[in-house]
Amino acid sequence: MKKTISFAVIHFTVAFTVAYILTGDILLGSLIAMVEPMVNTVAFYFHEKAWDSKLLKRTMNNNPGRKTASFAVVHFSVAFGVVYLLTGDILIGSVMAMIEPCINTMAYYFHERVWQNKEAFRAMQCRHTVFQK
Repeated sequence: MKKTISFAVIHFTVAFTVAYILTGDILLGSLIAMVEPMVNTVAFYFHEKAWDSKLLKRTMNNNPGRKTASFAVVHFSVAFGVVYLLTGDILIGSVMAMIEPCINTMAYYFHERVWQNKEAFRAMQCRHTVFQK
């Protein structure tokens, strides 16, 4: 869950910035920035669950590039759908779907690398019991 929350913070920040720049409206930008990342955070959680399955772990070897590409497809779809529904504008929905997920996909790749390194580091640590006098 910590991993999902850490990505959500990144996602909210990027979504607000892009939405505000595209719409010029702080309220609409804020609404988009709240709804789109919330939907994507839920999608991210289930995406992680799917990639955590034994089958995908065994066949994909936790490849961050493939995992990132699969999440990008989900993200592009959610970004367009949410922004189009909130603005009613295909152009803004399309531009948001092209820009915001690209930035967040790059952030996701580095986020995934950090978490994989963190897990690898934890696995390498010795688990000694500390004896107190």
